[in-house]
Parts: sequence; C-alpha cells; structure tokens
Amino acid sequence: MTTEEVQPRRLLRTAYLLGIITVIYNIAEGLISIVFGASGDSLTLLGFGIDSFVEVISGLGIVHMISRMKRDQEVSVWDKAETQALWITGISFFILAAGLVISSILKIIHHSEPTTTLAGIIISVVSILAMWILMRQKIKVGKAMGSEAVLADAACTRTCLYLSFVLFFASAGYEIFRIPYLDIAGALAIAGFAVHEGFEAIEKAKSDSLVCKNVN
Repeated sequence: MTTEEVQPRRLLRTAYLLGIITVIYNIAEGLISIVFGASGDSLTLLGFGIDSFVEVISGLGIVHMISRMKRDQEVSVWDKAETQALWITGISFFILAAGLVISSILKIIHHSEPTTTLAGIIISVVSILAMWILMRQKIKVGKAMGSEAVLADAACTRTCLYLSFVLFFASAGYEIFRIPYLDIAGALAIAGFAVHEGFEAIEKAKSDSLVCKNVN
C-alpha cells in the first residue's frame, strides 16, 4: 500500500475516533451538568449540559459520515452525508438557544436564583482542557481532509470551549459575589453562541462545495 493510500485511511480513522470520543465525553458531561444544574437550579449549567448533547448530535453526524465514506467511494455520497451532519448540528443549536431564552424569561419572572454554582466551576475547568484538545485535533484533521463537516464539528467544539469559559465566569462570579441574574446572563450568552453557530452550520449545508478533497 502506497503512502498516498495510507494517509487518507489514517485521516478517516482519526476523524472517526475523534467523533467517538466527542460522543462519549459529551454524554457524560451532559448528564452530569444537567443533574447538578437541575439540583442547584443553575440555568447556565443546565444550558451547558444541553449544549453537550448538541455536541453529541454533531459527533454522531460525523461518525455516520465517516462510516459511509469508508463504504462508499463516490464524492456525491460524501457531499450528502456532510450536508446531513451540518443540518442536524445547525437545527440542534437553534433548539438549544430557544430553550435557554424561554427558561431565562421564566426565571426572571419568578425571581429565581441558583442555590450553588460550585459544580459549574469544576465542570467548566475540566471541559476547557478537554474541548481545547479535541478542537485542535478536529481542525487539523478537517483541514487535511478538506471536509467542511469535520471543520463545522470543530467549530461546534470551539463553541463548547467558549461556553466552558462562560460557565466558569458565570459560576465563579455568582458563587463569590452573588450578583443577581449573573447565572441567567451566562445562559443567554450560551444562547447567543448557539444561534451564531447554528446559522454558520446551515449556511455551509446550503453551499455547493462540501467535498472531502483529499480523501479519494
């Protein structure tokens, strides 16, 4: 087998592995965040947990796409799989944003504040490290493959990294200073990120250039 044949196969395996790691990590992170967010009445942590499941959806889209690429050799099939992954990611972001905005409005109406945000501090620190490593690897592989879907998944991971910082500052700020509605402000910031990334994924899904140029 020549070097030219080995390199694309290696890229496919790496992209597939990154997708699997993304799914497993974010399922764990999402469940933990939602449980602690609900028990502590922290909307920022709850929203962060739901975002983790959007990352799961994105990761599953990439895993599905790579699985089809291993079986099929037609570029048109790759385009269709990538487009599906992008649409799923974009729509999931919009659902997340809508849920956070509605929840924020309800919490303001009822003057609700979290009982503690300590769990958010711990989870965000772990997530910052994990998302940074995953993001860098996805960007590297996505560029090598020329894959918009893998790069969109990296953007999804980058958003999760940003949200980890939002979660950290919102959680730490509230835990230390007890600033009213800081938790809600963090949740709305997450919603804003989600809308931006959702539009970006949808625009890429509508484009005509979704081709894995280097994997053929």
